[in-house]
Amino acid sequence: MKYIGKKLITMLITVLIVTMLVFLAFRVIPGDPVSNMLGTSYTAEKAARLRTQLGLDRPLPVRYAEWMKDFFFGDMGKSYTYGIPVRPMLAGKVPITVTLTLISFLLVVAISIPLGIYTAKHEDKWYSKAIDVLNQITMAVPPFFAGMIFTYLFGLILKWFRPGGFVNYSIDPVGFVLYLICPSICIALPKAAMTVRLLKSSVLGESRLDYVRTAYSRGNSTNEVLYKHVFRNALIPVITFLGVTLADIVAGSIIVEQVFSIPGLGRLLITSISTRDYPVAQAIIAIIACIVIIINFAVDILYKVIDPRIR
Repeated sequence: MKYIGKKLITMLITVLIVTMLVFLAFRVIPGDPVSNMLGTSYTAEKAARLRTQLGLDRPLPVRYAEWMKDFFFGDMGKSYTYGIPVRPMLAGKVPITVTLTLISFLLVVAISIPLGIYTAKHEDKWYSKAIDVLNQITMAVPPFFAGMIFTYLFGLILKWFRPGGFVNYSIDPVGFVLYLICPSICIALPKAAMTVRLLKSSVLGESRLDYVRTAYSRGNSTNEVLYKHVFRNALIPVITFLGVTLADIVAGSIIVEQVFSIPGLGRLLITSISTRDYPVAQAIIAIIACIVIIINFAVDILYKVIDPRIR
């Protein structure tokens, strides 16, 4: 419980620092939301009146404390651009980004675990070395660049999907999931390549330890030693890395959504930043940051459960 308590306090402090940085960042970047809202009808009198109406004339610490209090109770403010509450705006976007993240993560696990074990088991074979080279190439390809290649190859040439033809989950759930497969692969491939490399290295490292030789001396087969003894211990650092990977996928979906015209949180975030719609942008970044921090907290707890050395 002491370990969990320390991690929980660290998580809360991190959330506080991140939200503070998010709030301050939008106050120092160039651009004025009042000017964007007034447009060609801008006058000094109208700008002053609108700033008072939006509360932008109050001291920064007061605005931050009020924003944090409202955000904690689920009130994310009102959009400067659309004039509607932020919370219902995000409600329809969250399932899209969450589904994209989950599909990407499942692809990482489905690809990397079997492939990592296979390459470690056949370390000296030419095809294992070929997979290593392919991994190096895949790790070097950013998701947004892979997205452009996939859109051109599978969308425009092979016509497996219609670029920009997003299908809403409320209309066609199957079509919605199918449309997310391609962007999910773009996100998952470099993460899967990294995980394969880490798992292979971890399995090979465990295979050289004394307890493995003892297991072989007792008459266990290669598969029995690999799956009953080596794999569990080798998986411990991989689980930690997968937690970090899941957090990266949440953040990485922002760019991929833009490439594939997916109306999720990432695309709305980029639009909100460009229009200086601070309440929307702050809420999205704060939500993503909280998700990432919670994932890391869960990984720390899971790591403690799996690895008895921490207990």
